[in-house]
Amino acid sequence: MGNLSGMTAKVTLSFSDETIEEARRFARREGLSLSAWMDQAAREKALREVFTAHATAVGRAGLDLEAAALADADEVGMVDDVLFGGRPRAA
Repeated sequence: MGNLSGMTAKVTLSFSDETIEEARRFARREGLSLSAWMDQAAREKALREVFTAHATAVGRAGLDLEAAALADADEVGMVDDVLFGGRPRAA
C-alpha cells in the first residue's frame, strides 16, 4: 500500500459520498492509500492547469509548435537521405 512518506500537511476536506467512494475505489485499484491517491490526483490536476495555460499562451502568440516539430522531423529525414543515401543510420 502507498504510504504518507513525503506528505507534510494534514488538512480536513469534505467530499460528496459518491466522490469519496470513487476515490477509495481508484486508490485501492492502484495500491495506494486514499491520502496518497488524493495527493497524486491534486498534483496531476495542477499540472494539467499549468500545461493548459501554457498551450493557450502559445496559441495566442501564434506559434504552431506541432507544425515546427513536424518540419524539424522532415528536415532530419532529408539530411539523413543526403548523408546516408536512404540507408538506416547506426544507432
